[in-house]
Amino acid sequence: MDHRIQKRSKRSRWSRRRENLRFFIRSIPWRLLILLPVLILVAIPTFYFGTHSGQRVLPAVTNFFYNLTGPPPAATPTPLPPFPSTLPQMGSLLYTVQAGDSCDEILAVQMRMSDASTIFTDVKPNTIQALNATIGHDCHALQPGIVVALSPQYPLIAIGGQVLKVAATTPQQVLPTPLINVSHQQQLGADCSGSCLLTVRIAPGAQIHLTVQTTLPVRVGSWVWAQAQLARKSIKGFDTYPYANPLASLNGMSLRACDLQVDNTHDDHSLSCDQLMPNTIDDDRGAWLFGVTGASSLDHWKYPLHMAAGTRVLLWLTSNANGDLRFNHGNPIFRYDDTTHVYVRV
Repeated sequence: MDHRIQKRSKRSRWSRRRENLRFFIRSIPWRLLILLPVLILVAIPTFYFGTHSGQRVLPAVTNFFYNLTGPPPAATPTPLPPFPSTLPQMGSLLYTVQAGDSCDEILAVQMRMSDASTIFTDVKPNTIQALNATIGHDCHALQPGIVVALSPQYPLIAIGGQVLKVAATTPQQVLPTPLINVSHQQQLGADCSGSCLLTVRIAPGAQIHLTVQTTLPVRVGSWVWAQAQLARKSIKGFDTYPYANPLASLNGMSLRACDLQVDNTHDDHSLSCDQLMPNTIDDDRGAWLFGVTGASSLDHWKYPLHMAAGTRVLLWLTSNANGDLRFNHGNPIFRYDDTTHVYVRV
């Protein structure tokens, strides 16, 4: 008896469920049943397309506002200055020995080398031998009428050129967010506050390697102006030998820069030339500078030389109280004579 009652109870529950299901289905509008599959078919591709489009559009919009509010690119000169038709020439000038002259006195008076007796000393015979080879005579056997060759001590050179390569010791760090694609062109340049080695074209077919230390950004294509310390001739056991090798070529030479300008901006905090050791600028109260007159070289410094463009010159720069080098009226000027291959006074 109980078994039959339980069986009828189960049938009753299943019957009610079927009736509820039929009632629910009848309560749904038939148009909605037709519309649901259509909505599903449209929603899936729409979601897929929107997701991928958003991944492209959002970074682009973010990058647009980043560029809009970011710092402007460093200015570059337009157009670049022309390359010089000739390059500075290393060389010496001639002096005729007078009665009572000594090598120390000649160097101190004619070349303004106040430390001559310290740099060239009998205590170190190799230094005197090097000086004898430079001037072409024995300093201990000078006679009136002898002509000696005098070279500028720790000479500087005035150069301008286009940067072909930047090798930075502390490259600029770019830290983009995940949504911003920072391109190479957006970088302002290499960080040369520690030091950079620049490859610079100074004339068609002529390049130098210029070591600079500056807070200005330096990029490939920048134009740099600099006064730089010429590479000196290497003499064994004489690290402070003060003269450049007159036969050395500028092409491929390694130089250290001072008084630096990058594009249109002068670095007022770059190394001064008396910081490029060794030198005697402070003791001598100045320095010798090789250069070429004209818009692509010495005219940049606005020295009042009043000489034809393309003239290779050697001139004396006076050091002021701040260590800056200036050309003053009355300072010695020499021009290079292509016939005698020496510098003659102007």
